[in-house]
Amino acid sequence: MSVDSPIPGWIRRVWGWYVVRQHRLADWILAVVAYVPVVIFTVIPGAYQDDEPSSTPSLAFRLVPEALPDDPEPDLAQLLGDPMTAPFAATVIVVAPGLTVWGIMYRRTRPRRLLTVATALLLLLGNIVPIALALYTYAAWFTDRRRLVAWSVAAVAALVVGFWFDSTTVVLAPVAIGIPLTLGLWIGTRRQLVANLRERAARLEREQQLMAERAAAAERTRIAGEMHDVVAHRVSLMVVHAGGLEVNAAEPDVAATAGQIRQTGRDALSELREVLGILRDASDGNAEAPTAPQPVIADLEHLVAGWRSAGMRVDYERAGEERAFPVQVERTAYRVVQEGLTNAAKHAAGASVRVRLDYGRDQLGVTVVNGPPPRGSEPAGEEDGERRRVPAGPAHPPGMPLTSGGYGLAGLRERTALAGGELTAGPLGDGSWQIRATLREVA
Repeated sequence: MSVDSPIPGWIRRVWGWYVVRQHRLADWILAVVAYVPVVIFTVIPGAYQDDEPSSTPSLAFRLVPEALPDDPEPDLAQLLGDPMTAPFAATVIVVAPGLTVWGIMYRRTRPRRLLTVATALLLLLGNIVPIALALYTYAAWFTDRRRLVAWSVAAVAALVVGFWFDSTTVVLAPVAIGIPLTLGLWIGTRRQLVANLRERAARLEREQQLMAERAAAAERTRIAGEMHDVVAHRVSLMVVHAGGLEVNAAEPDVAATAGQIRQTGRDALSELREVLGILRDASDGNAEAPTAPQPVIADLEHLVAGWRSAGMRVDYERAGEERAFPVQVERTAYRVVQEGLTNAAKHAAGASVRVRLDYGRDQLGVTVVNGPPPRGSEPAGEEDGERRRVPAGPAHPPGMPLTSGGYGLAGLRERTALAGGELTAGPLGDGSWQIRATLREVA
């Protein structure tokens, strides 16, 4: 049964879209934010210092000094109109920030683009913003330390050549290279550590699950062996003796009863072999062990006929429009009737039993009621909700007392709950005993 989430569906969809694309969105935002700093650091300190043309301009302005206007606050239209200063204006406004934005868009997938652009801008224009982002990204997201060292050396060389051993180099080197490298290495190492810890935890969980599965398989194998050695052996002996009695009995009634016992024992052996096969197949790791069809409502006629042939008075009724229910519901209904008939034979031998199926619109009612035990039966208490009586009469000879472990109804309640239903069991006012199960079609 699914549980409705308090979070609306559209919020979950938006969050899922964001989780998948969060790194791409972060790179887009970073590319937009980095535009203005790239423009500013292209002009300062490589072009102007203290509102005057720099005495030690960056390499590009040293090579082409005519491209640098004398006025630190020139008019943009004049710059673009002058063929000598137009390259400067285009570089500051379009080329440098545009290349940086392009590199940032691919910084997690193709870091060489940003590193190449950043090193070139640092060498020619003295711009430290792109190289700081590039070195931080590579140190934080990639593990090739040799290439990181190579790009760091290239960045230091570009800084030194770009400013020609100016005192600015001493200030910019730790800011543009040292701090981003240190921060990126710390974040990258921490990310790897967290990933390794998660992988180790997942591996330990898988190993623990495998150990639990092995322990369960060993227990299933042990249970299958015990059932085969004890239960199957005893039931086989019962079938053999019943067959011998059927053949050698002088009275027809005794032969018929012996034949019924023999057939019941053979059915029990067949079902026991199926259970043992399931246990052993599950122990071998076969999650889809082949099994025979499990009994459903259609098999109740055969079940009731078997008890009638054994001498029990059973009245089988059905009310409502008969239709098919889910397999789990029908199987549980069968087990409820089977348990009710078995309990009636054990605790109220000779009493009449009424089995009733009530077909509802979305549920199935199963009722098994047996009359009070005949005279001579005395109640022997109750254990875990299951009756314990010692009936008198020829059906139970002396020296063969009935025993009840109290697990029948408890297991039946669990089975009914798994099928999405409810089960009640208890005495009625006239001394009868009723088992009532309500099984819902929709769990």
